[in-house]
Amino acid sequence: MIPFCEKCDIPLWDIFTTCIIAAVINEQKEVALLRQNYVSKTNYVCVAGIMKIGESAEDAVVREVSEEIGQQVKDLQYIKSYPYDAKEMLMLGYKATVEKRDFIISGEVDSVEWVPFNQALTLLRKGSIAWQLVKEVIEG
Repeated sequence: MIPFCEKCDIPLWDIFTTCIIAAVINEQKEVALLRQNYVSKTNYVCVAGIMKIGESAEDAVVREVSEEIGQQVKDLQYIKSYPYDAKEMLMLGYKATVEKRDFIISGEVDSVEWVPFNQALTLLRKGSIAWQLVKEVIEG
């Protein structure tokens, strides 16, 4: 039984926000991990953001990677989706490959660093969406 608006004559579906999350990697087998204090003061995170209306998920990844850390995506691969119930979001996970260059960070990012694959998982909260995505990218 789905709630239904009698005035509009349409079903009232549960709505979630669609977001992207990207494991940004370079040719030296490093992943870009960010510190964003408004997200976590103790753990690193991946580039992530909300898709804009009319924007594809792939375009959102390219935009967010450029805006947040100043990197240009050369190759993009969809990994999987991650429901994030706590914030009513669906996060679409990608591997974004870039050529390593200096970071240009936005005001949303407190710091970012290139972390070797063999150290990356220790800096992410175990089991988090970022941890799952990076683990999949490293092992894939």
